[in-house]
Amino acid sequence: MAVLVYAETQANKIKKASLECVFYGNKIAEILGTECIALVLGSASDAGDLGIYGASRVIQVSDSSLDAFDSSVHSDVVVQVADQVSADTVILAHSSTGKSLIGRLAAKMKAGSVSGVVGLPNVDNGFTVDKSVFSGKAIASYLIKSDKRVLSLSGNSFKPEAIGAAVAVESTDVTIPASTVKVLEVKREEGIVPLPEAELVVSAGRGMKGPENWGIIEDLATVLGATTACSRPVADIGWRPHHEHVGQTGVAIKPNLYIAAGISGAIQHLAGVNNSKVIVVINKDPEAPFFKAADYGVEGDLFDVVPKLTAALKEYKSSI
Repeated sequence: MAVLVYAETQANKIKKASLECVFYGNKIAEILGTECIALVLGSASDAGDLGIYGASRVIQVSDSSLDAFDSSVHSDVVVQVADQVSADTVILAHSSTGKSLIGRLAAKMKAGSVSGVVGLPNVDNGFTVDKSVFSGKAIASYLIKSDKRVLSLSGNSFKPEAIGAAVAVESTDVTIPASTVKVLEVKREEGIVPLPEAELVVSAGRGMKGPENWGIIEDLATVLGATTACSRPVADIGWRPHHEHVGQTGVAIKPNLYIAAGISGAIQHLAGVNNSKVIVVINKDPEAPFFKAADYGVEGDLFDVVPKLTAALKEYKSSI
């Protein structure tokens, strides 16, 4: 038996979420006394580097038809490779791609599945994994009774560590079904870490008063090397693009640091960010609900606080 990790790619490179999955898969393989094998579909020039994060083998199916994602086609190929390597555990990132695959894989493999897992399994009495429920307010434990299982790993649950070395990339023969999806165009934001993968996030809400003031948020994000985000009302009125909307109806994130400026902290917003390791709130309203969820709070006008914070960070970084 083996642990098979489906490694996502973007722009010919392995995604950060896949490094986390491989590191996680390695830890599960150690628990089960087996090996961790990474699978890359389509183009990726750095596939062999997955060995650095714990894959003992890396298999790549380099057919260009797999560069465009089709959940039906990719799931079929993953199942074929899983059969070839006798994998009883398949791991995916809990991304839009992983969410598209996990149900198909579970059905085709006759496997139990749990999405958005946050910890290593307990195998004392079967195979039990934990995941966040009720918008992060509780942890539920799931016992998988089937012989095979498919897991998707919640982003930023495990920090990938260099525990091995790059390995030679292997190829394998599979049957690739014809895709029924035709990709006409791909539009992607370049140069930023996607919100689900971001470790540092700077976010703002209607307290910004207008899109013309967003420069102070972008300046702070640039100094920190952070990704920018916003509350739902800001995206709805067109101040910021919808892909930056975090919350229950937007992107759920789990960064190491989440800075929220001018956001009141409605329950719908908190549901998408309350798994952040550290939350810093900047708001001039002392009664803002967000202060109750914050690790650190600054009561003050964001137009005064944020530029001063940016300047202080610039000064600190220039001194080290």
